[in-house]
Amino acid sequence: MDGKERIARDLEEARRRTVRLLRPLDDEQLTTQHDPLMSPPVWDYAHVGAFEELWLVRALSGAPVLDDDLLRVYDAIETPRVVRRHRRLLDRAETESYLARVRRRALALLEEVDLGSDDPLLRGGFVYDLVVQHEQQHDETILQTIQLTPGRYLEELPPLPAAQPRPHDMVEVAGGTYPIGTDLHEPYDNEHPRHLVELSPYAIDRFLVTNGEYLAFMEDGGYRRRELWSAEGWEWNQTFGTGAPEYWFRRGSTWLTTCFGCEVPVDPRLPVMHVCFFEAEAYARWAGKRLPTEFEWEVAAGWDPDRGRQRRYPWGEDPPTPARANLDQRLFRPAPVGAFPKGASALGCEQMLGDVWEWTSSDFRPYPGFVAYPYREYSEPFFGDQFKVLRGGSWATRPGVARVSFRNWDSRLRRQIFAGFRCAVDGS
Repeated sequence: MDGKERIARDLEEARRRTVRLLRPLDDEQLTTQHDPLMSPPVWDYAHVGAFEELWLVRALSGAPVLDDDLLRVYDAIETPRVVRRHRRLLDRAETESYLARVRRRALALLEEVDLGSDDPLLRGGFVYDLVVQHEQQHDETILQTIQLTPGRYLEELPPLPAAQPRPHDMVEVAGGTYPIGTDLHEPYDNEHPRHLVELSPYAIDRFLVTNGEYLAFMEDGGYRRRELWSAEGWEWNQTFGTGAPEYWFRRGSTWLTTCFGCEVPVDPRLPVMHVCFFEAEAYARWAGKRLPTEFEWEVAAGWDPDRGRQRRYPWGEDPPTPARANLDQRLFRPAPVGAFPKGASALGCEQMLGDVWEWTSSDFRPYPGFVAYPYREYSEPFFGDQFKVLRGGSWATRPGVARVSFRNWDSRLRRQIFAGFRCAVDGS
């Protein structure tokens, strides 16, 4: 398969998944803004087409877009989430017509471009991979919105894989100088450039923190103990008064959770999910630990001490498979810890790709020598201390955006994202 065939295949596969995710929604569910933090699902649907038109048509050919006003409505910066429900949005049929017109133009232009060009947008298919990964990321955003949507999205949850009980110990990591990031010519800019960092010795949990472990924190008064929370975390705790992860509720003495319209008992074997940074930080303090930095996480996930280099994935260079990681929207929830020993990192940490995004203690900041490319709005406006870095991907992450170097970020308050954590301690 040549490069252009591969690109056309990837574009089509990404679109098929988006269509499949949205198909069960009725028109009201599709067009309603179910939470001010999230868009109406139909906005994301048309937005992926607007992004494709911007980069695979206008940026490559200079051709005018189909509708300038439409492009502004579906621009994430010009039309922030809080106002999207007030805009006139395309309905399902109009969106699908628009997507089809954009795709015809993009594929026609693909026939003409030179992927061997010195133009960095074209070289190696960079801009096409950017558009594919962008749509794959929005698939996960759509799932976050669907989880907030009233009604039953799934008739039943898929079965979970088996996992053997394993000791929840910690992995020791030697201090030293380690490479971080990547210099490969591929999205996204905040992963670049590759650089060296100096780390002190530390230990990191082999497994993610589970629901059962988090329940122990709750039962020990974790949400009521001021000493476990930072000042900002305690203010959040007192303001929202949640007392449990998002979507958890109690019926009698039993904790349950809602998952895409299904009510299920909280499974103590699964990684805890839908907790914000402040909750993760408080749990870590309760456990006598802390959250890892993003560099500690990346080294634990990818460093191969035998070869003296960083891996693309925890297990090596081969792409993810269902035997190695819970990715690609297959299970609609995390898998039990210990379910993927074949996906372990060289240092012995497991389930570092998939299941849940992992909160780190790191603010989202540029790497030394960072250059925004191909557009500054992806990363640069979010650098600073208001966003924390998340690593690793979740069960809802497409394999195309799951790699050791990938940096996600979000507000410390966000709980609708598919996020959990593991802990670390200083070494000796």
